[in-house]
Amino acid sequence: MKRSIQSTRRTALALVAATLASLSAVYAQGAEPSKTADEIMTDVFNRPQPESITSELSMVLTDSRGRERTRRLKQISATYSGVDKKIMEFAEPADVRGTSFMNWSYGDGSRSDDQWIYLPALKRVRRISSDGKGDSFMGSDFSYDDLAERHPQKDSHAIIGTENIDGESCWIIESVSRDSGESYSKTISWISKQRLMGLKREYYDTSGKLLKVLTVKETREVAGYLMITHTEMRNVQKNHRTEMKFGSITADSAIPEDSFTERTLARGL
Repeated sequence: MKRSIQSTRRTALALVAATLASLSAVYAQGAEPSKTADEIMTDVFNRPQPESITSELSMVLTDSRGRERTRRLKQISATYSGVDKKIMEFAEPADVRGTSFMNWSYGDGSRSDDQWIYLPALKRVRRISSDGKGDSFMGSDFSYDDLAERHPQKDSHAIIGTENIDGESCWIIESVSRDSGESYSKTISWISKQRLMGLKREYYDTSGKLLKVLTVKETREVAGYLMITHTEMRNVQKNHRTEMKFGSITADSAIPEDSFTERTLARGL
């Protein structure tokens, strides 16, 4: 299973992990300085990850006036035959309880992620279209695209500098989509040289202006894996931010593959 800020694999240790897919990481050997940007981003994407994760997390939305809204979620994720599958379900507050989201990511980069959302008020599961993947996820600063597992082959990458973050030496890597129809014109990632882990990412809108900044706030070792457990996505254009923080996390527990279906979305975890 692959998970990093590059795509928020398992986001939700993202939101997911994205990234939360994007958003967890593991200990790894430091990459050789001679590696190219493509090789570095591929190494980040391919780091070993738990075969399954069960977790609880909170989502805190803060508006431009400092007002906060807190939501609590449950998440399961697992890998089957190279396909990473994830469900996130809102538990609190009452107005979003039962809303759930499912993502299937295909590790070879040959196809886009499949995504579904269940809305209790409508009592139906809706598939997220390609055009809708740039929309906000439940009013947060994460889009559906941010929760997807983006394969590095979908972008062209270049090392544009180096910088320390909290004393940790990082490559600064610019990634530009090979498809002009994407939600972002480019992203810029700060990748730890020691851990091959994304510590920060900037997202630029289609006009080339800085739109959002994703920052890793905390990591934690779980079952031998160093996982991203606290992230902040800040929309600099709207002065709005969303923090995702994981509480309990269980790795490598058995999760049946038939847990990841539209029926589960409607029934609940």
